[in-house]
Order: sequence, then C-alpha cells, then structure tokens
Amino acid sequence: MNEISRQQSNGKSQQFLVAIIMNLLTVSGGISCGWPSPVIPKLRSSDSPAVGDAPMNDEQISWISSLLPIGSLLITPFCGILSEPLGRKWFTYLAAISHIASWLLIMLAQNHFCLYIARLFTGVSIAMTIFILPMYVSEIACEDIRGALGGLMMFSGNLGVLIAYVAGAHLSYRLFTGLSLAFPLLFLVAFAPMPESPTFLMRRNRHLEAYKSLMFLRGNNKTLVEPLFNRLMTQTKISDSASKTIFPEYFNDRATRMGLIISFVLLGGQQLSGILAMLSYAETIFQRTGSLISSQTAPMIIGVIQIFASYVSTMLMDRTGRRRLTLISCFGMVMSHLLFGLFFNLQRHDYDLSSISWLPLVALSTYIAFYCLGVGPVPFVFTSEVFRFDVSSSATTLCYVFYWTVSSVAVKTFGLAMDVLGIDVCFFVLASFCAVCLILSYCLMPETKGRTREDIVDELGKHRRDEIEC
Repeated sequence: MNEISRQQSNGKSQQFLVAIIMNLLTVSGGISCGWPSPVIPKLRSSDSPAVGDAPMNDEQISWISSLLPIGSLLITPFCGILSEPLGRKWFTYLAAISHIASWLLIMLAQNHFCLYIARLFTGVSIAMTIFILPMYVSEIACEDIRGALGGLMMFSGNLGVLIAYVAGAHLSYRLFTGLSLAFPLLFLVAFAPMPESPTFLMRRNRHLEAYKSLMFLRGNNKTLVEPLFNRLMTQTKISDSASKTIFPEYFNDRATRMGLIISFVLLGGQQLSGILAMLSYAETIFQRTGSLISSQTAPMIIGVIQIFASYVSTMLMDRTGRRRLTLISCFGMVMSHLLFGLFFNLQRHDYDLSSISWLPLVALSTYIAFYCLGVGPVPFVFTSEVFRFDVSSSATTLCYVFYWTVSSVAVKTFGLAMDVLGIDVCFFVLASFCAVCLILSYCLMPETKGRTREDIVDELGKHRRDEIEC
C-alpha cells in the first residue's frame, strides 16, 4: 500500500495516462502499417476490387506500400520547425488531423489515385507521431520509467498491426476503415485536458504554466516539483545561451556527433532489418511458402507474438537496459532471417519441404519477437535521450530524415527484389544488415537507462577510446 501511494505521489500514474492517450495515434499508425497485408488481396481481386473498376497490378501495389515512407520523408524536415513554435501538444493535434485525413481518403476512395494520396497522408501522420511522441515522453517522464513509456509506443503500434490483420480479414473494406478512423478521433477528445510539456513551456518563459504542468505530472508533490522546476530553469538558461550558436556549429560538438552516428546506426538498422516490408508483404510471403497455414491466419499469429514481445520489452527496458536488449535483438533477427533464407533457397531448388512447412511461421515469429524486444522500440527511445535540449529538435529531425529515406528505399525495393533476386537472397541480405547493426551497436552504443540527459550527453562528449567496449 505504501509503495502504491509513493508511486502515485511521484505522478507516474499521470505520466502513464498521458502516454496511453498519445499512443492512440500509434495504434492508428500500426493499423496503417498492417493495412496493406489484408487489403492488397482485395485490391487485386478480379471479381470485385475494393477500389476502382479494375484490379491493381504489382507495380501499383508496390506504390501502396512505398508511398507511406515517402510521405514521411516529405514532412520530416519540417517537424522540428513546426514543433518549436506550436508546442508539443498542438503539433500532436496536427498529427491527429493528418491521421483522420488519411483514413477519410481511404474510406471515400473511388479510384487508385485517391489511395496514393491517402497513403502519402498516412506517411505524414506516422512521421509526425514518431517524431513528437518520444520527445514529449522524454520531457514529461521520470528517468526510471522513460524506457517503459517508450516501449509502450512499440506495444501500441503492434496492437494496431494486430487489429489490422484481424479486422482486415473479417470486415469489409469500408467498415475496417471506419474502425481505424475511431482511434485518432478518440485521441482528439481524450488529449484535450492533458498538459503541455513543461520543458517547452519553460523555454517559452511561461514559468507558471510549466510549474502547473509539473505539478500535474508529479502528482501535485511539491517536494519533487520544486527541485525539478529549478533544475529545468537552469537547463533552459544554458540552452538559451547555446541556442545563439549558428546551426551548422551545433554539429561541431562531439556529443551531438556521436549521438547522431549511433542514432543513424539504430534507426537505419531497424528499417534495414526489413520490418515495414515484412508487415506490408506478410500475406504475400506466406502465399509463397506453400505452408498449410492460411496466408490470412499466419499474420494474425504474428500479430499476437508482436503484442507479447512488445509487452516483455516494455517490462525489461528499464531493467535490462537499452544496449543489452538491442544486442540480443540483433542476434535473434540474424538467426531468423538465415532460417527464412535457407527455407526459400531449398524451395527454389525443388526440395520436398512438406515436413518443415511450419518453418517460415517459426522463423518469422522469432524475427518479430526479437525485433519487438529491442531494435523496434530502442532507437526511438535512444534518439529522444541523447541530444542537448538546444539541438534536440534539429538533431532529431535529421535522424528521422535519414530513417524515412532508408525506409522508403527498403519498402520500394523489397517487393521488386523478391521477383528479381529471389526471396531467399532477400532474406540473406536482411540477415547481413542485422549483423552489421549488431557489431556497430556493440562498439558504439552506451547504456542510457535511468540516466539524466546531462549525464548521457557528458559521456558522449568524452567518449574516450577506453570507454568503448569493442
């Protein structure tokens, strides 16, 4: 009972509440990522295509998947510019409106061009959500639950993917879209009474509002709020002084450079592990395996595994640590891709695989579990923790421009590569990418769990050779 009272007085329940409400947008984004898997067969249907008068061909389908990261790439350079004058809360409202616009366009689409525009909006909404949510959480959360709240983003996204797989398989095209639209609409209502980030308010000299925000987020515990308020004010003065530096000179700072390099490794490794391509082409992949398991049932099983693995990651993020989870995750993905590649290589050479028809499901399930354990959530949490306040928006923007560039290339080329190179070669290439991410993460990545931003930045600024464990 005392422990419960102590946690409530720390405001952790309020912080979790804010994070849960914000992650309604992540659920919507997860549905968007999983949407192509059950819907592509309907769009390809020669009897009655879901949209338009004619079924979509392979080239058109590839654009359905690849326009999402392209839309994300188009908006990302402006995210930092918009989030500073608007504030975290109003920027999040813009993300919600973009989610709503994308689902309305999908629901009302009468031709394929409408779907293309909708998927661009989908990319915009997901990029805005991914940009602002980790930043907001890092600014409102206690150090000892920051990782758990970051892991909640991955859990919510995977919940959305599972909803897409299940609802998309059993509901009509329009009804499925209507269900998806409900999540950003619910967010708009629920998020209205939530506070603005105290960090943003302090940087705008809105000290009274910053104090009230901290009081809400720390359970009205003045003993905690007073020193935190003073520390935040000191940090703001230092940031204001540093912010007079010309933009390119930000990156002359060793800590910022190291933060960028490691973030690039983690974010690039996440996308080059093949996750968005795997989610988009899940049914197509299982159609090619010849497995006895239905190509609609298999993605649902994958979705359940995603939920479980994300939950485990959320529990472990602030116990085991970001670095260890990343290394375990990369190793597991390497093994999973090698198994998948081996299966398809044997299939290409006409071996009888009926006795191991279960292997693709096991390999993909293992990949998803290891992905959700570390490489999925950690890059977003890490990127939100490692930059000074005065360069955070600019550096995070640069990271996500890189992230969505890699993503758009990976998704656009995956479907074509399966046809040109063979699906077995594709999985061997993905395994090599995961191996490179494993090696670089081991050599470069510091542990950030339970540490203040100042402490992390100070370590990255020094980063002596004898501190690197490689």
